[in-house]
Amino acid sequence: MRFLFVHGTGVRRERHDRLFALVRERLTARFPEAFVDSCYWGDRFGATLGAGGRSVPGLRPATGAAPDAVDAETAEWALLLADPLCELRVLAEAGWADAGQDPDGPGGGDDGAFAMPGVQPAGVRVLALLAGLPPAPTRSGDELGALLHGTGLAAGFPAALTAAADSAEAARAADRATGEPQARELATSLARAVTAGALAAAGADADCTGAERDRLVELLTTRLGGDARVPGARAAAVLGRLAMRVTTQPLLNAWRGSLTAGATPALGDILRYQARGHDLREFLHARIVAAPGPTVLIGHSLGGIALVDLLALAAARGEAVPGTELLVTVGSQAPFLYELGALTALEPGAKLPYGFPRWLNVYDRQDVLSYLAGPVFPGDPRISDHEIGSRQPFPACHSAYWKQDSLYERIEQAVAEAEIG
Repeated sequence: MRFLFVHGTGVRRERHDRLFALVRERLTARFPEAFVDSCYWGDRFGATLGAGGRSVPGLRPATGAAPDAVDAETAEWALLLADPLCELRVLAEAGWADAGQDPDGPGGGDDGAFAMPGVQPAGVRVLALLAGLPPAPTRSGDELGALLHGTGLAAGFPAALTAAADSAEAARAADRATGEPQARELATSLARAVTAGALAAAGADADCTGAERDRLVELLTTRLGGDARVPGARAAAVLGRLAMRVTTQPLLNAWRGSLTAGATPALGDILRYQARGHDLREFLHARIVAAPGPTVLIGHSLGGIALVDLLALAAARGEAVPGTELLVTVGSQAPFLYELGALTALEPGAKLPYGFPRWLNVYDRQDVLSYLAGPVFPGDPRISDHEIGSRQPFPACHSAYWKQDSLYERIEQAVAEAEIG
């Protein structure tokens, strides 16, 4: 009997050798008479950046080029989209009446944190105006309604309005806004929170330019008694400094680099396989038939995808891969790609062809790259799913299978069930 291990995405020679040494040791302990082999494909069929990453903006700036400018406004809105209430939270926690504040500036001097007894804080009035806004402006009602519908934000506007109006942050900030300057700043922050909430809810469905976004803020601020053309002092300064700290262009370039150049072996291998998987499948076929069977194929992640494709395509042609008695996929996306219609060998809804071998599919519910095979091929007796719990979070659990005794116990059981000698 022979085992052939096919590694997954992102694996290169050093990582492969360490991983295969572990797999071979564990399999040999249970199958001392078996020949345990590996099919390393990473260098030959794995992805690389052919132009050295020149397609990635900011990753390799031209010699002498000026560094990318930092867009403070974009940085602030990035924070607001992630947390629409963050600016209100600054006002709720910091207020306006710090000892070091300029007494002539907004919130300073007589407009401090203490209101006259019996007099409602100006901020409470602003919050009441927000709560009184119509939750669903019509397209033909006025400019605000037309703008919300024209930008795709109308659907998310009611929930964003309620979230801001009912938030503890808004209530706390309103109580601390005792004077008109603070009330005007609060109005701006509330308008930005509502707009950001609607934008976040719309996500990729939003069709909103920066100018339209700013106009929405201006219209909402005006209805709350403020003036959006005058930036807030306290919250804007704090939020601006934080935004510049966490979303500056150099950091964005670093993120872009890590998500493209850094992730190229893992993500790139999958994309390359989807476009040019034929050569890898031919390579796997040659390695499988190079030695006599019976053969147990073990495919991790993308290795499992390629093996499912290979075996299904061969079986559909009536040319089952000689000697293959059992397929074991571990942490594989093959069932999910089948559901998506992105598996090369099978259309969604198609059955596994006659001649496809027994299939043991191993998954960990913490591994977001592992999927169930049985439910998408209902009633097929050749398929069994087996769950392993490594007690590791993702992504560590995607590689933690190979140290789990339960994996090899289940493989041993599957070999016995298939009566492979």
